[in-house]
Amino acid sequence: MAEDKTRVDFNAPASLVERADSVVEILDISRTRLLIDALEDELEELANDEEFRRRLSDAYYNDRIDYQIVETVLGREEAMRMKLLRASIDRTPPEPQLTGDLPSDEEFYDGDVPAWVPDEDSESADEDSRP
Repeated sequence: MAEDKTRVDFNAPASLVERADSVVEILDISRTRLLIDALEDELEELANDEEFRRRLSDAYYNDRIDYQIVETVLGREEAMRMKLLRASIDRTPPEPQLTGDLPSDEEFYDGDVPAWVPDEDSESADEDSRP
């Protein structure tokens, strides 16, 4: 299945075009093939660059770009990770709501409230460990 193509025209320094033309002659490929290959390589390198990924995620989380752009640049799997992370960041955690009064200590502890009393073994162990 042939991919849709878009014509792109741009101006480049003459010296760069001359270098490209020399390379395509040596490789026996078209100038278009060289430019497509170079652009694909550069985009792949950017997608793996930490600084670029940070800038991309900042733009996405700050609503400067949408999910479709992230998916186009990073691929579906990475874009879904960012989408899920964004959803978790945007979510406000629920606040517990108390209905009714707090239980009394007796109700909470089901009777008497136990008092903490140090164990004799724990006191002697503390004394043994002192310098």
